[in-house]
Amino acid sequence: MNPRSISIASGIMRKPRDTLWRTIFVLLGIGFIWCLSLTYYFLSNAEQEGIGVTGHNRLRQHGTLRIKTTRPEEIMESIVKFVDEILNMVGSSDDSSPLPPLKDYKEELQSLQIKMEVEKEKGQLRDEMLKELRSDKLHLQQQVAHMEKHLQLQAEKEEKNVQQVKSASPLPPLKDCKEELQSLQIKMEVEKEKGQLRDEMLKELRSDKLHLQQQVAHMEKHLQLQAEKEEKNVQQVKSGPGCPVLPGRVDLLENSEAVSDHAVVRESLTGLYPSLEKRVQFRWIHQRIRSMEDIWVKAGRSLSAKYNLTERKAKQILVHPGVVTDESGARIAEAAFSGGPLGELVQWSDLISTLHILGHQLHLTASIPDLKHFLEIKTGGCPTHHTKVEANLIYTDIIGLRQIQAILQASWIKYRCRIRVLDTFGTEPDFNHVDWAKEHNLQSPYGSLNLIPMQFYTMFPHTPDNTFLGFVVQHQRSSEETERLKSTTRQNQALVYGKRATFWEGKEAYLDVIHKYLEIHGTVDQSAGIPDYVKNHGIIRGTEVQALLRQSKVFVGLSFPYEGPAPLEALANGCAFLNPRLHPPQSSLNTEFFKDKPNIREVTSQHPYAEAIGEPYVWMVDMHNSTDVERALTAILNQTIEPYLPYEFSCEGMLQRVNILIEKQDFCNSTWSWPPLSALQVVKAEAKTSCKQACQKMGLICEPTFFPHLNSADNHAKYGVDCQTSEFSDSHLVFPAYNSSSKHCVLQSDPLLFSCVRSDQSLIRICPCRDYIKDQIALCQACI
Repeated sequence: MNPRSISIASGIMRKPRDTLWRTIFVLLGIGFIWCLSLTYYFLSNAEQEGIGVTGHNRLRQHGTLRIKTTRPEEIMESIVKFVDEILNMVGSSDDSSPLPPLKDYKEELQSLQIKMEVEKEKGQLRDEMLKELRSDKLHLQQQVAHMEKHLQLQAEKEEKNVQQVKSASPLPPLKDCKEELQSLQIKMEVEKEKGQLRDEMLKELRSDKLHLQQQVAHMEKHLQLQAEKEEKNVQQVKSGPGCPVLPGRVDLLENSEAVSDHAVVRESLTGLYPSLEKRVQFRWIHQRIRSMEDIWVKAGRSLSAKYNLTERKAKQILVHPGVVTDESGARIAEAAFSGGPLGELVQWSDLISTLHILGHQLHLTASIPDLKHFLEIKTGGCPTHHTKVEANLIYTDIIGLRQIQAILQASWIKYRCRIRVLDTFGTEPDFNHVDWAKEHNLQSPYGSLNLIPMQFYTMFPHTPDNTFLGFVVQHQRSSEETERLKSTTRQNQALVYGKRATFWEGKEAYLDVIHKYLEIHGTVDQSAGIPDYVKNHGIIRGTEVQALLRQSKVFVGLSFPYEGPAPLEALANGCAFLNPRLHPPQSSLNTEFFKDKPNIREVTSQHPYAEAIGEPYVWMVDMHNSTDVERALTAILNQTIEPYLPYEFSCEGMLQRVNILIEKQDFCNSTWSWPPLSALQVVKAEAKTSCKQACQKMGLICEPTFFPHLNSADNHAKYGVDCQTSEFSDSHLVFPAYNSSSKHCVLQSDPLLFSCVRSDQSLIRICPCRDYIKDQIALCQACI
């Protein structure tokens, strides 16, 4: 074949091949345009949803095309231009060499995967730094550590909420490797955002080490911003209803009665019963409240007749007795029916009854889940929206306060001034003050709460630095029953105050002396160890105990338990009380029972309040001195006494006292107005004498609310104290005080260290005293 024929044949063969290549590349271009169009669709949707998309897809052919834009229109213009170049290139090709292959995306994917791993490693490094920083906080920054954990949970919750909402409407799956590329890009951006969040937290925590209160305030503000950011992000992703409820919004836990703005004295306690019945922890409390309903209602009517109680605003009040919660481990609610201590349960019962009769809205919690539900601390999901309730007052105990602090973390400070802590034995200012207690080794598991000392509510009025709340002595008698009781012939018998066999140990000689004069009865558990001559009735109900008291002439103390309600119940039933002296006086310095109590108050007898009542109702005896015991018994048997109950331990007395405290006592307002300044009487306490002692000598009571007024050199002059020089100091709890020889006055620089009960060897204290209503020591005569 000649060369020309060969050339023609070769040209004929090359044309089909060229046509085939052109067809293939055209089809590839069309397919590529279709894929990129689909990408354009998704990019457009992403832009409409506010989600920024950044990408860089590369395809190299004699150069590189780079797409560096976030606008879909610009991306499509670049794609069209690129495809035109491909088609022109295909159309102008004159040789049989194939086009260079498109670049494999595996290289890009691997690169992005490596970057994402680097970001994750950075996140892990930051997490380790966070962990080390948290471990350095120790005691001083405990609250900040809790808040930091809360912030982390908030951030995780935010991410979870956003991801959940996003996953509710997923994008259609891409059908090529660009889906994985975009997914990796998004994940990398998320990791970067997490890293930025961790960096911000590290920066804040490192710069937040000046002072504990400043730290707490800063973190509290940050938490609020974080919560707002969470809600804003979720709302941006999902604009529909049902967004998550933020912490701090609370619902109306329970309320069986119509809510009123005005507090109206109630004529029944039945509105309480549903809340009490559904909580087994309140079983004993419920039983006591039911048994006393009639006298509570009558007391409410009586108080209303004497005073105008119509212009009061109803408060929303949370009542959380931490001691009855299962989480506390105290098991006091269970032990109440088997001889356990009843003092705290009595006080909680009477407080709940008082608040309800006075017309306030009560919210009862008896467990951690209960408490979280009221405070609306949610564990996940979108909660149902409830009516918002903001607690005006919170009554709890020290265990309950710890639980509230653990749940709310630093944000509990919002409620600090609204809290009232039921504290049987009292908390003295030096034990309450965190820094002072630490510096002077006064730390106690029940101290270092840094509250205003008057926020601690005691069972008896033994510590003027605290507030006396009290309880009610149960005496279910009408006026007719009282008259019958007066004329009742009592048996020649004594009832022993002690429900456990351990209380009787070592008291045989003491009981033998009493047995010579009286038949002895007991209400002790069935344990062995009590004398054979004791007629034991076992653990019985309160009404049965009162029946025994009405038949008896003497109620016999065994020196323990300390400061319970039973001796006052004996007096109310016309029974004299043998009150054992304690040698030496018992306190946290020498007695195991008081070891952890946040005070050093000395208890001089089994019942100091009864000791102050004195004869003929209360007889002080030395259990180890038979002559002393016989003297008291002889006097008791030769007398007739009528039932005696101090007004402050009656239902009406408690209603009056608690009502005034709710209306007047305000720790949220820095300018106090109660008690009125007109009640102030200034007394100088000589060296070695406390203000409590100095006021008592004058027939007055120390009133710590007046300390800020006296804490001024100018005001000292008004009360006859000549301060030639003066200074502020927090080195002692006796300030304000002065040195009479140098005429130098020292004023208190820390208001939490004002104290009625401390004294000094050389300084003369300037004491704020006031009068009080007989049998209502918590109130001054001008307080009502």
